[in-house]
Amino acid sequence: MAALTSEEADQASSDLEKRIVEAFDVFDHGGSKTVDVREVGTILRALGCCPTEADIQEIIIQVEDQETSGSVRLDRFLPFVSQLIQENKYPPASPEKLLKAFQTLDSEGQGFLTKECLSRMLTDDVGGVEPFTKEELDEMLAVAVNNESGTIVYEDFINLLMVRLINTTAKFTI
Repeated sequence: MAALTSEEADQASSDLEKRIVEAFDVFDHGGSKTVDVREVGTILRALGCCPTEADIQEIIIQVEDQETSGSVRLDRFLPFVSQLIQENKYPPASPEKLLKAFQTLDSEGQGFLTKECLSRMLTDDVGGVEPFTKEELDEMLAVAVNNESGTIVYEDFINLLMVRLINTTAKFTI
């Protein structure tokens, strides 16, 4: 792969910053260039990052407005998150790893999981795995459940995730 020219790197950085600002603005309800700290994880995930809740808490410590506790200002968030993304700090799992995880859950090898089964597994606090919140589960199921069968055909879901990930991150390659 050829190295980017200075101009291409500048354009990629500019595109990245625009995407971060766009994601941030979705949660800037007052137009004040600030968001509630509780939105940081959602913004990061919308940008294709996959941090844990502990990672998010560490990021909040770095970006939270010292004068207005509980809020994050864009001017502090933008450079910090831009650097995280450029360093590929919180990449998503590979398609192979996701497939293996779904196959492990699908003990009968059917190629799908029921909504109830997956919901239970993702919300139970078992084995040191961070459980999904109700909001995270609802968001995932809205995309994952096949409308015709009412199940999660996991190979289709993984393919959908990969397409979305490529579309989200293609502009960030620096």
